[in-house]
Amino acid sequence: MSGKSCGLIIVLCLLVLGGPISTGWSYDNGVKVRTVLKSTTAGNGQPLEYMRTDRPEVTAAVVEIAPGAQTGWHLHRVPVYAYVLEGTLKVLMGDGTALTFEKGQAILEVQNTAHNGVNIGKEPVRLIVFYTGAVGEPLSEKLER
Repeated sequence: MSGKSCGLIIVLCLLVLGGPISTGWSYDNGVKVRTVLKSTTAGNGQPLEYMRTDRPEVTAAVVEIAPGAQTGWHLHRVPVYAYVLEGTLKVLMGDGTALTFEKGQAILEVQNTAHNGVNIGKEPVRLIVFYTGAVGEPLSEKLER
């Protein structure tokens, strides 16, 4: 993915989330910047990887998971970034470990790794999710477990 595409994704995240990040960019007075997350690894320590493509495509989606519901086991072959708008999400990994994310936290999703998101709270989990893929390529793959 080109530097321009990555920059566009960051700007889109800022606009949608309304939460600024500390980047060293210059803004006019009245603009506040707050870092939500800055990392070189996913939540499980896996190094981040950008895909190489000549046909980049960004998909932004609001995902809602009902109380007690789950995403089902799946994986992403593309980089995926999310922000928890509401609720508490527990992400189970194929190796038996788990990560928990709450309202106001950003998620760098694992790539090419089996995982299952479970709403462990009493209210719906709402996520804004950015998939940085390629035209015609799937954003996730369902797995049988």
